Amino acid sequence: MHTTTMNTSDAQNTQYCLVYSTCPKDNNHSEYISNQLVSNKLAACVNIVDNIKSIYTWDGKVETSQEQLLIIKTRTDLLPEVKAKILELHPYDCPEIIASPITAGNPDFLSWIDSCLLA
Repeated sequence: MHTTTMNTSDAQNTQYCLVYSTCPKDNNHSEYISNQLVSNKLAACVNIVDNIKSIYTWDGKVETSQEQLLIIKTRTDLLPEVKAKILELHPYDCPEIIASPITAGNPDFLSWIDSCLLA
C-alpha cells in the first residue's frame, strides 16, 4: 500500500482556503456564481451541495430556507476578488461569505489549485 504524506508547509506557504457561501435553491444562482468564479480564475473548483436546510434569524424572525452550499477552493490572496464577485452576483442582501484556511492537503491537489488560478 502506497501512502502520501501531507506536507503542512505546502499549504501554509501558499495560503489556500475554502470559502463557503449559500444560495437559494430555487434558481440558477449557485451555478452562475460558480461558473463565474472558475472562469475568472478566482476559484479552481466549486462544489455545489444541494438540499441544505437553513434556519436563521432575519429581520427579528426565525426563518427557514432551502439552499445550496458553495464550497469554493482558492488561495487567501484572492479572497478580496472572490468576495467582490460573490457580492456582485449574489441575490441576497447579506450573503454568507466565510473563509477557512486549508492547513494541510495533498501537495498534488494544492498544486492543481494553483495551476487553475490567477498568478
